[in-house]
Amino acid sequence: MPDDTPRRGGFFVHPQGLCETTAIGDNTRVWAFAHVLAGARIGRDCNICDHVFVENDVIIGDRVTVKCGVQLWDGLRVADDVFIGPNVTFSNDKYPKSKQYQHEVLQTHIGAGASIGGGAAVLPGLRIGARAMVGAGAVVTRDVPARAIVSGNPARIVGYVDAPRRATVLTPPSGDGQPEVVPTSVPGVTLHRLLLVDDLRGTLTVGEAPAQIPFTPRRYFMVFDVPGKEVRGEHAHRVCHQFLVCARGSLSVVVDNGEASEEIVLDAPNLGLHVPPLIWAAQYQYSSDALLLVVASHPYDPADYIRDYGEFLAAIGR
Repeated sequence: MPDDTPRRGGFFVHPQGLCETTAIGDNTRVWAFAHVLAGARIGRDCNICDHVFVENDVIIGDRVTVKCGVQLWDGLRVADDVFIGPNVTFSNDKYPKSKQYQHEVLQTHIGAGASIGGGAAVLPGLRIGARAMVGAGAVVTRDVPARAIVSGNPARIVGYVDAPRRATVLTPPSGDGQPEVVPTSVPGVTLHRLLLVDDLRGTLTVGEAPAQIPFTPRRYFMVFDVPGKEVRGEHAHRVCHQFLVCARGSLSVVVDNGEASEEIVLDAPNLGLHVPPLIWAAQYQYSSDALLLVVASHPYDPADYIRDYGEFLAAIGR
């Protein structure tokens, strides 16, 4: 067994490894048959495993693990605490040709805490969000939102990290159809059962403000004909409240306050979800017939949207 005592200014290079850069943090280890070029920058406490190649214009954060057989090409930016599994494939040119070089390589960004499973392929110029998980063998052809779990070819969202799913629970034993409110695990986000009236003439559901809708509505919009594997939302609002009702079909809403998160299924027209400001929300798993009604407390204002998860965390002080 080789001596893995840190050397070369605090980092370790295996005798059979080739490391041309000195821009490496303390306690990082570069193992056998790895090759790191002179321009690369690697943080502290990283593990660069056997047969890894790191090109010049690559920046790797702290506590990153790169497993065997991975090539990190120019333009790759890897944040802290990322895991890159064995034989993950990156690229930086959408249309590569022999002896023809790009004027500028495409940058690919891997967010903090993200994990990429073995054998996955990531197309150039994409962003994989913080704490996202890419399943083994997935082919990533588009940006992956923060905390999303993706798999398949092409990769699609199949869930969210640390967001337990809440099944519909608003069916009281009495069956009286009266309104009720249930808090979620995300403070401020509440699930509402609206009044339901059913007789021979049909069925009616209604919500009033502020009794059931806890703000004064000033706008509404509807979302429909969403391809079932697409994701909508993926933002927070600075001041606007929203109240979501799936009038037809079903969908899932993931809500997140930077500490707690939960996935809530809206599958009945008398279920409403109140999403207050500064809550990150995304909707996915739309059924083919889903019709989402959103009631808002403010008129549309582009400046009210926070569309970057990192900016959202900064806004809430996380």
